[in-house]
Amino acid sequence: MSETASLPLRHLLLALAVVAIWGSNFVVIKYALHVMPPMTLAVLRFAIAFMPACFFLPRPAVGWRNLAAYGGFVAVGQFGLLYLAMRSEISPGLASLVVQTQVFFTLLLAVRLAGERVLASQWLGLGLAVAGIGIIVTHTDGTTTPLGLAMVLGAAFSWACGNIVGKRAGRVNMLAYVVWSSAFAVPPLLALALLLDGPARIAGALVAADAGTWAAVLWQAVANTLFGYGCWSWLLARHPAARIVPMALLVPIFGMGASSLLLAETLPGWKLMAAALVMAGLAINLFGPRLLRLNARPAKD
Repeated sequence: MSETASLPLRHLLLALAVVAIWGSNFVVIKYALHVMPPMTLAVLRFAIAFMPACFFLPRPAVGWRNLAAYGGFVAVGQFGLLYLAMRSEISPGLASLVVQTQVFFTLLLAVRLAGERVLASQWLGLGLAVAGIGIIVTHTDGTTTPLGLAMVLGAAFSWACGNIVGKRAGRVNMLAYVVWSSAFAVPPLLALALLLDGPARIAGALVAADAGTWAAVLWQAVANTLFGYGCWSWLLARHPAARIVPMALLVPIFGMGASSLLLAETLPGWKLMAAALVMAGLAINLFGPRLLRLNARPAKD
């Protein structure tokens, strides 16, 4: 399909639904963390994502070591750190923004591990994003601490490591890949839950959890993971990546908007400026290389 072909309205709405789910999910995480300890929430999320989906999705044709590495980086590293940070160290809106720096960590890892070349536009995008993070560092307050910011940056780095591992898996069914990698996430997450949350807090949370809490847990596993990744993979299989992937830039917008609307997170000027710089950096990183190629074509002709 041509990259210039129009996206059917129902496919556009589906893509918007996915990014809205991914963005608003940060508010859902915060809600669940009012009752569930961080590691306990992570265990439940990935246990439910694995069962019973594993009975309907065959294991992708990749090695167990690759699946284990992906599960470790994404489930344990990314979401483990993210949940710990969002417990009390960073606001949901800023978390949804800062974790998107995984794009630049992925870029730098690709340079270091695969020898990929970085274009000038991508360095510019990285510089803008770093400037945005710098603004956040200088304005940490009661809702966001340096520790929380560091943990979310660590989550973004772990996500980037997962991206590199996933890339080495080749062309596979990403939904099945995520489901089966979740099996390797549960044991270490359970060990961390017992160590960090403690048996007493885990038992207390399971007893105290009401219907809303369990709905938030299911939202993590079913809507965010199974529906989100499933639909995103379905769309990428039917349209060029250049038409689908840019919509992921809306995730922080939905995240900050939902946090402001539902949790009354304030959006002062410095926070909007930081968001603008990071989003501009992400956009330049995504669109810059393509625009340079388009501008180079007439000169070549």
